[in-house]
Amino acid sequence: MAHDVVMPQMGESITEGTVTVWLKQVGDTVERDEPLFEISTDKVDAEVPSPAAGVLLEIRAQPGDTVPVNAVVAVIGAAGDKAEDAAPSIAPASAPAVEFSQPAAQEPADRPISLDDRRRTKSSPVVRKIAAAHDIDIASVAGTGSGGRVTKKDILSSLESGSSAAARGAPAPVSAPPRAVAVPQGPSELPEAYRPRVYEGDRVEDLSVMRAKIADHMVLSRRVSAHVSTVWEVDFTRLAQMRQRHKMIWLEQHGVPLTYTSFIMKACVDALKAFPMVNASVDGHRAIYHRDIHLGIAVALDWGLIVPVVHNAGELNLLGLAKRAVDLAERARSKKLKPEEVQNGTFTVTNPGLYGPLFNMPVINQPQVAILGVGGVQKRPVVIDDMIAIRTRAYLSLSFDHRLVDGAIADQFMARIKEGIESFDETEL
Repeated sequence: MAHDVVMPQMGESITEGTVTVWLKQVGDTVERDEPLFEISTDKVDAEVPSPAAGVLLEIRAQPGDTVPVNAVVAVIGAAGDKAEDAAPSIAPASAPAVEFSQPAAQEPADRPISLDDRRRTKSSPVVRKIAAAHDIDIASVAGTGSGGRVTKKDILSSLESGSSAAARGAPAPVSAPPRAVAVPQGPSELPEAYRPRVYEGDRVEDLSVMRAKIADHMVLSRRVSAHVSTVWEVDFTRLAQMRQRHKMIWLEQHGVPLTYTSFIMKACVDALKAFPMVNASVDGHRAIYHRDIHLGIAVALDWGLIVPVVHNAGELNLLGLAKRAVDLAERARSKKLKPEEVQNGTFTVTNPGLYGPLFNMPVINQPQVAILGVGGVQKRPVVIDDMIAIRTRAYLSLSFDHRLVDGAIADQFMARIKEGIESFDETEL
């Protein structure tokens, strides 16, 4: 008997996924729980295991297709089975002729789903986040997607208009044509003077799903937050000596390396406890000060960037932080992260210093209000008591949202991080 392979529910708020690559082809034998295909969502990239053993009879969603949760994307059966024996194919989410209602648990059976309900419930998490950040009622935006769905293009068009019906909270006519997109998403939407020329021999290819989402997220962050940066030089000499003394024993006892990043994470957690206004978010004209510290750690991948989150980092010691960071980074590189493991961060650390730069000015990871950038930890000559000495130092930068965090607070926060690194208590090892 043939078995359906469906788009999995990768998180409570996720309603669809994009197929990025098939790891098996039609006719291939697959084992149960063997990686079958890869998907990309608003939250995470992941491998999807096969739900059954058998032969891949049919692929119904091609790479690049975005399909709703529980849509059939493939069929697996025994050799000689027919794919027609399984459920009928479900079209990708981009197909305008297909509409999907919410589960019965969310909508009473005796109540039809209105167009406004469909706009609210079927818009993506990215669309809802943009709408919430700008106090826009999604139900008032004319949706051009399947079944009246409000797309990212629709919400940005509404935002760009400024005086649109959506911005005023008044209903907009369903037939209203989409306006120009505020943040261009493709070359056809750029002014002619801004469009690049393609010359003979140039290679042109679409951005990957992850790369496109990173691009959208970064442009939106620069647009939403008032970015300001401060750079501090921190002395790692004592920490480097301490690390040299303990790193082999630490690795043998705990199974994880004793890295500079671990010490920086601990210093950030202590500083966030002392300055909770940095562990915050901005919602219109409201400030949200988070009780718990959820520390995002940027991880560079061969195909992009992802920020897994060490949840409840304020409850962990140095070893706990190190273990969680290593585990998340390893599973990020093998596409084993769960959607909830890249959500709800309240502060982020990014460490491009591993590749050699002196410092960087990172873009704030929305909806947070600050991000720490770590430069290369290097030996350099410095003046101490009118004498030249060799010290191990690094530049740490803080990009912060001036809507909520002022320069004085940002620098006091950085001073606390500097103190935490330079005066780390060796008994904590």
